[in-house]
Amino acid sequence: MSRIGKAPINVPAGVTAELSDRRLTVSGPRGELSRVLPEPIEVTIEDVIRVSRPSDSRQHRELHGLVRSLVANMVHGVSEGFVRVLELYGVGLRVQPQEGSLRLQIGFSHPIVFDLPEGITAQIETFVPTGDNKYLSCRVALSGIDKELLGETAARLRAKKKPEPYKGKGFRYQGEHVRRKAGKAAQAGSLQG
Repeated sequence: MSRIGKAPINVPAGVTAELSDRRLTVSGPRGELSRVLPEPIEVTIEDVIRVSRPSDSRQHRELHGLVRSLVANMVHGVSEGFVRVLELYGVGLRVQPQEGSLRLQIGFSHPIVFDLPEGITAQIETFVPTGDNKYLSCRVALSGIDKELLGETAARLRAKKKPEPYKGKGFRYQGEHVRRKAGKAAQAGSLQG
């Protein structure tokens, strides 16, 4: 039995789950999410939500834990929501909010407009360069109820300017370690031809 798949999902107060046909709809204080569940996996809703599989075939075992995680993320999303934080390192790099989008000035000759999908919001915290964080220019906190959409949006934003290995400039996830390379070593002596 899958350890993840067999764990029951607690439904917090204020959250309702409904299953009609193969579509699971979970609604709560933060919004509503809906998903069509794959065919062989069964979901039962009582005081808690339980996910079960019909057999121990490889495909059913694979889907068992996946479906349980997806349903648990839906319940957590509509009750508490998810947050993904990106940090922008680099002198002169900036992010400014606009209606439904972000205006990125990240070292290119022109600003880039990054459209946020519906359901994802961004909060920007700008820093004055000091001490340990002298290259940290701002922190962007993306939040939403759909964990899958939030992760995809954060990855697309990070892809606009990935951290480079020499100075570490670019977007990185909060807590992410960027492996640094040594630059060119100073020449010991002059070249003679």
